[in-house]
Amino acid sequence: MMNAMEPALTVRDITFRYTPNDRPALDGVSTDVRAGAITAVLGPNGSGKSTLLHVLLGLLQPERGEVRLFGRPLGTRSRREASRLVGLVPQSEPVTFDLSVFEYALLGRAPYLGLLERPGAEDRACAERALETAGIAALSRRAVPSLSGGERQLATVARALAQEPRVLLLDEPTSHLDLANVRRILGVLRSLRADGRTIILTTHDPNAAAAIADDVLLLRQGHVMATGPVESVLQADHLSATYGVPVEVLTVRGRPLVLTHDLDGAPAHGARNPAVEEDGHGTDNRLGRVVASAGRGTRPPTHAGRRARR
Repeated sequence: MMNAMEPALTVRDITFRYTPNDRPALDGVSTDVRAGAITAVLGPNGSGKSTLLHVLLGLLQPERGEVRLFGRPLGTRSRREASRLVGLVPQSEPVTFDLSVFEYALLGRAPYLGLLERPGAEDRACAERALETAGIAALSRRAVPSLSGGERQLATVARALAQEPRVLLLDEPTSHLDLANVRRILGVLRSLRADGRTIILTTHDPNAAAAIADDVLLLRQGHVMATGPVESVLQADHLSATYGVPVEVLTVRGRPLVLTHDLDGAPAHGARNPAVEEDGHGTDNRLGRVVASAGRGTRPPTHAGRRARR
């Protein structure tokens, strides 16, 4: 039986390298992932974020350490059992066949089907519910290759949701999306959290993490720089050490806002900020008007900050 109070995932001293002579892609990584929370794995390119997701999914086997999924070692669960508990939304997933969005979502029922078994009525109903949750039921008959980038990302989310996982892993879910589609993705993730799902997402953008995460794990070159609640981890010293550049962290409506700096020390473009829209006014004359709180239980914002003013 699964204890509601135990972590969804427990990671202890995970070390992984792709070849014996490589430096570790993950080096002694330890953290607990709270059940029912959104955890952001944050760090620069090449820090080991995607590798960690694949270890959590069981696709990569660490040379040292252990991952526990709801209290049991991940390696003791069958592939079918693990697939029913954990779903993955990759950065991109090529679709070589001309599948409809509904047929694509139906692929998520594979862990529940036997060899050569055809999906039944319950499987089809589950795929329909997944499309509703992802907000793309109206696209069910569209061919996946015809979708926009944001629509395709939501279709991939729906496919993963059709697995009915308790834990959803997302690799850079908002990369290369426009603001409207970022809003849609974040809105879906908030609704999943409200339903009790555990969400783990990777991002290189501190403000994307600040907009939605409950907890943050900072990675740099495979090492954990900090881990814990978003307010305690998204601090200037932690982020500067992680990214190797000076940053400033302000607080807007109880959530961190991260600004990077030009070489002369002037505030410059921060990472994309899904919670702020510039209108020439605001905190210390450098922030725009907050158009929507990125905190829990509020509507996703519609605009990002374009540039902070002095």
